[in-house]
Amino acid sequence: MMELQEYSYRFDELEVSTAIIEKFMGYEPGHAPEPIPQLIEEVFAVAHDYCDIKGGYVMQDDIRIDRSERTLRINNTYFEIKKIISNQLRKMDNIALFACTAGPRIGAYSKELMHEGDLVKGYIADVVGSEIVESAMDKIQDDLEQKMEARGLHITDRYSPGYCGWSVGEQHKLFSFFPNDFCGITLTDSSLMEPIKSVSGVIGIGPNVRRKGYVCNMCDMVNCIYREKRHTKRADRC
Repeated sequence: MMELQEYSYRFDELEVSTAIIEKFMGYEPGHAPEPIPQLIEEVFAVAHDYCDIKGGYVMQDDIRIDRSERTLRINNTYFEIKKIISNQLRKMDNIALFACTAGPRIGAYSKELMHEGDLVKGYIADVVGSEIVESAMDKIQDDLEQKMEARGLHITDRYSPGYCGWSVGEQHKLFSFFPNDFCGITLTDSSLMEPIKSVSGVIGIGPNVRRKGYVCNMCDMVNCIYREKRHTKRADRC
């Protein structure tokens, strides 16, 4: 089985808030000193002109988790996903491989600001670009969850190369399951995605899996965007 789904979004369709950007920058939401909030709003005001937000997923059902080897097999391709991810995916019956991008222009905008010496605003644009792609992927994952629930199935959280011990070097294997130039994303020889504001990974699917929220206490990765992200989003929506 291969089921392909593609999406596109406008910036104003995403849940990107000042509070989330302030939190990413190390401030308590609502307590960032001036001119930080003003600069965030200035970036928000032009963000729609610098976005080409696309994403999607492809589903596969010829899969197997080997918990002793800590590997994932999809068709005839093997991924060394390590202990944490293999444990979280062990009960799945199907898998969705996803990719999503904010497009190249938001990253270029950030670099342009920094090149002109506007380092703070350039950094804010960089953070906003990261949040754009994560927020878009949240929407895609939510839509996948609704579609699977209609079939009596559940999904896991999403897991990406570069996290929880899964080597980013396996990106080329992951992208071999997508059509060429999927969402305009390409890979460098070192397996980095271009545009840089892009994400990819896998989501488990099946009647016996659950979307639990990220188990950060089980992971030793310190500089992970998900440690504060989920808590911040929940608080911002309350």
